[in-house]
Amino acid sequence: MTAPGRDPAAAEMRVVEEPRELQRLAVSVRMSGRSIGLVPTMGALHEGHLSLIRRARSTDDFVIVSIFVNPAQFGPNEDLDRYPRTLERDLEACRSCGVDAVFVPTASALYPEGFQTYVEVGPLAARLCGASRPGHFRGVATICLKLFNLSQPARAYFGLKDYQQYRVVERMVRDFDLPLELVPMPIVREPDGLAMSSRNSYLSPAERSAATVIFRSLEEARRSCREGERDPRQLAALVRGAIEKEPLARVDYVEAVDPLTLEPAVGLPVLIAAAVFIGGTRLIDNVLLEEPETAAP
Repeated sequence: MTAPGRDPAAAEMRVVEEPRELQRLAVSVRMSGRSIGLVPTMGALHEGHLSLIRRARSTDDFVIVSIFVNPAQFGPNEDLDRYPRTLERDLEACRSCGVDAVFVPTASALYPEGFQTYVEVGPLAARLCGASRPGHFRGVATICLKLFNLSQPARAYFGLKDYQQYRVVERMVRDFDLPLELVPMPIVREPDGLAMSSRNSYLSPAERSAATVIFRSLEEARRSCREGERDPRQLAALVRGAIEKEPLARVDYVEAVDPLTLEPAVGLPVLIAAAVFIGGTRLIDNVLLEEPETAAP
């Protein structure tokens, strides 16, 4: 295998629209002995996405970024039609990061007429966002399986802001014996702590200011844990109470769950996961709390 870096045979970044073209490209790359890194996205790229792309670029020989707003993971009253689409800007960002190929399919290309086979997700998808957004993770798992089959990556990169998504896809990879490694990447935040999200662009200036309550509340739980609080229910209640003091915030859920099973936690480590509406915009965030001797610095 060559040292990771931009494919020397690629004169410029390829933009691929057809699934079979991507599959042929992936087969050619793998037959040449090069590893493929995949970064699945829905576009509207921000620094969080770019951190995944840079990690892939530093690890794999050939980097593929997919940009696809997946209708199968949106409910009937969600923001599919207004989800931000900034393709030209996204392509330029990919070029600047040394991406080798960008996959930009249409919905009809990935879900042709008569499409009827979906991935059935299990208990990991039942709680948290799965309870609030029925069918969401079925759509996530299905599109990820299709992207994995088409791009044949050695590694795929996922941000941990979407922690439950990572766990659901990780379970699918294990259960289906898929020959790839999932690489989890830390949450990337704005200077004031707000987790980077494409949906942040929906926020008005007042809502943008109010949205910082989510991170501040999670940090209060982290401080309380460091000071000795070990009851997951108390830590979650602290977060909920702090968020509810913000007039522009409406809690969808705040839960304390086991970071592996996503079932209610009984002790540490615990993931405090939150979904909060700021105005009409639903944002998610989380913090992992561990015993002090094993906690990340």
